[in-house]
Amino acid sequence: MFRNPRIVRRTRAGIELHLGADQRRLVGELIGELRQLLETDDPGLRRLFPTAYPDDPERDAAYQILARSELVDRRQASLDLVTRSLDAEVLQPDEAEAWMNAVNQVRLVLGTRLDVGEDDEVYDPDAPDAMARAVYFFLGVLLEHFVEAL
Repeated sequence: MFRNPRIVRRTRAGIELHLGADQRRLVGELIGELRQLLETDDPGLRRLFPTAYPDDPERDAAYQILARSELVDRRQASLDLVTRSLDAEVLQPDEAEAWMNAVNQVRLVLGTRLDVGEDDEVYDPDAPDAMARAVYFFLGVLLEHFVEAL
């Protein structure tokens, strides 16, 4: 029976991260893109900054003004921690949590841009967005492994 190799595994030494150089480079590039995107009002970020008051646009606008900068600062700090630990083979708990959060954030933005639904599990290599969907599914596996390890 085929077993999916664990990309992230808890050991006595810490949280082991088994990613190849290309996978680490990809994560680093995605983190860099998210870092820049967080400074914009890109619609792809809507799942990272959901509406707090859907029935009261004025109150929601005030909330977004107050909360957004703090949320961006926290997200940027998490991205910094991932960037510093990109080459690490063993992550400390705070680094592993930052990785999990960052991977989830990138996946949410990419899923929003791809308009991914719950039933979108079939991968079509001939689709125009096949590469982006492959990255999306890779991030899903990586996120699942972090959740299981933590």
